[in-house]
Amino acid sequence: MAAYPPVEVREHFKQVVDRLAVARPRERSVRLASPERWHLTVAFIGEVEDADAATRALRELETAVAPTVRIAGGKTLGRRQFKHLVAELETEDEGKTLRQLGVAVRKALRRHRLPFDRRDWQPHVTIARPGDVLTKEELAADLELLSQYRGPEWRMQDVRLMRSRLGPHPEYDVLAETKLAPA
Repeated sequence: MAAYPPVEVREHFKQVVDRLAVARPRERSVRLASPERWHLTVAFIGEVEDADAATRALRELETAVAPTVRIAGGKTLGRRQFKHLVAELETEDEGKTLRQLGVAVRKALRRHRLPFDRRDWQPHVTIARPGDVLTKEELAADLELLSQYRGPEWRMQDVRLMRSRLGPHPEYDVLAETKLAPA
């Protein structure tokens, strides 16, 4: 399940990403995500046999309050060859509505007996999967530049049930979507 920033937010953020070391051409791939694929993973549920159950769980989110967020800052997730460079999200309410959305999603998934990643949810937008390709200095410079970024606010309009086809060039198909409740 994912939420996508509006085009104008992605265009604004792209101006910073284009200045990052991770965006520079290099011999080994850093698996840089294209702006049209930048999204916030609300829940990773993996492959499910019953897509109707996943759609019903998604529909339960219609009463969840739509958080207002902004892309702000950055960090790494994972280690070594599995390292991801990600942008963090912030809200005016210190993440309260974003956490409430995460709780609502997980409750709906449990009610429909759907598997999901149970690790602590860390809302973020993946920029790239550089693994160990960047030097420590390049990574530190990218994190410093990201730490100074505060993008425009946007209200999450909807959450989408996505099918991911992973690989060197991941692709995502929208299976269903639901609008979130206005704040």
